[in-house]
Amino acid sequence: MSIQLLAGKRGVIFGALDDQSLAWKIAEVCHQMGAKFTLTNAPVALRMGALQELAAGIDTEVIPADATSIEDLENLFVKSEEILGGKIDFVLHAIGMSVNVRKKKDYTDLNHDWMQKTFDISAISFHKMCQVLYKGDHMADWGSILGLSYIAAQRVFPDYGEMAESKALLESFARSFGYHFGEKNHVRVNTISQSPTMTTAGKGIPGFTEFFGYGDDMSPLGNAPAEDCANFCATLFSDLTRYVTMQNLYHDGGFSNMGMNPKLIK
Repeated sequence: MSIQLLAGKRGVIFGALDDQSLAWKIAEVCHQMGAKFTLTNAPVALRMGALQELAAGIDTEVIPADATSIEDLENLFVKSEEILGGKIDFVLHAIGMSVNVRKKKDYTDLNHDWMQKTFDISAISFHKMCQVLYKGDHMADWGSILGLSYIAAQRVFPDYGEMAESKALLESFARSFGYHFGEKNHVRVNTISQSPTMTTAGKGIPGFTEFFGYGDDMSPLGNAPAEDCANFCATLFSDLTRYVTMQNLYHDGGFSNMGMNPKLIK
């Protein structure tokens, strides 16, 4: 029996696509810990993935929404409150996509129209989401909003393309909205910088398999598995972390503080 850390909590989880995605694992853990929530993804992602399968397994509903559309987001949160029976206690933003990365465009030769699409989907959608939640007064007092980030926001990973700037922008939006939400009704806003994880999106990055091994060797604890990331997210949705806000929190086995691990050069 899982610890009922989130009993009575209501939430919305963005970005689950298939059982390889972090949002899928986070949804499973939140369900096990007693939360009620809706699931959402863009209509095109719903056609590609298996979100209805997840929803059936945990007895919840899927509400299609394009996270770049204010109208879709407004509809999503109004419907979620109706389904869940009250204001929202937690929201997970686990959205990221780069056409440049998918098409293996070099950083020095990016298509800038695609870059703007990357920023809109991967980062500006977070601001839009927070703005709709804020203006619609959808968040319960002492709620929690969380976005998934990556250390490329601070360090150079050449094959990560303009997703690095997207994550930096995402983290900045979280800090800024953390102030406004904190002043309004004590809602905290944070990001988690997760280890390299074998997700569908991650495996699409050139050289990812090799980097996954490098990250595992560099980190004293090894790469943080998806289920542990889900457990960490659950603590940030819970009442145990009421005064943690405006932070980018590394969940990476120590990778972010390492300069060199001697075993890599033996």
